[in-house]
Amino acid sequence: MKTKEQQAMKAGIITIIVNIILTTFKVIAGIAGSSTAMIADAMHSFSDLYTTAIVMIGIKLAGRKADKDHPYGHERLECVAAILLSAVLAFTGGAIGWMGIRQILSREYGGEMGVPGVIALVAAIVTLAVQGLQYLYKRGVAKRIESTALMADAWHHLSDALSSVGSFLGILGARMGFPILDPIAAIVICLVVLKVAVDVFREAISKMTDKACDAATEDEMRHIVMTHEAVAGVDVLRTRLFGDRIYVELEISVCATSNVSEAHDVAHRVHDAIEGAFPKVKHCAVHINPVVL
Repeated sequence: MKTKEQQAMKAGIITIIVNIILTTFKVIAGIAGSSTAMIADAMHSFSDLYTTAIVMIGIKLAGRKADKDHPYGHERLECVAAILLSAVLAFTGGAIGWMGIRQILSREYGGEMGVPGVIALVAAIVTLAVQGLQYLYKRGVAKRIESTALMADAWHHLSDALSSVGSFLGILGARMGFPILDPIAAIVICLVVLKVAVDVFREAISKMTDKACDAATEDEMRHIVMTHEAVAGVDVLRTRLFGDRIYVELEISVCATSNVSEAHDVAHRVHDAIEGAFPKVKHCAVHINPVVL
């Protein structure tokens, strides 16, 4: 089976090839079809190229083994890639929005550019289909390899698909005699992109600040620990997310009459049970507290 890095690289290469073709088509359609919204949408698709490159580099670096200077590994570099991606998205969204606002303020819509042509409508429909399929594909890979950065890139594809809906409505409205709807659609695209940028940023920051696992996960961990007969209780359970991996600290109560070897065996079995039940757990530390039963 391919490694996480290999699967991510394959998904990235496919995305880059598809988006080079799609961006070229949308630029041509935007110019030939006299559509500001489609040109703005092409800018969004072009941003997929460098955000995918950022994700690929981030996952590559995050996959490096632990070393002397980084004994806990490099997983957080994937979150750094996601943060950079959110910044690129925010910049792209702002540029798209400014294009639409400037046209409305200067009343350039429906002027030199003219009424959007049919090819612009076709490009919007093609983009919606292609980016929707790319979102589903990359989301599936991201869930399978549990990658924050790749999931963020998948959301980028979804935002592109949603922006194409705005492009279609704006272009259609302009062709029906309401040319102002074309730059308005560009502003709507801007808002969609900025929303995705904020969501990606918040998710990445959350994983950078040692946030605990959700209550359901911790409850399940307690249940697994308590299934061992020799464990009298769970005194302390701490979890923290390190990138996409989990670190667990446990303090469990074991009968005070147990010898060192027996207590060590209990701790070892609890350790293996937790890491076996939760593949995302990178390290589980178990401390034994003696208790009189």
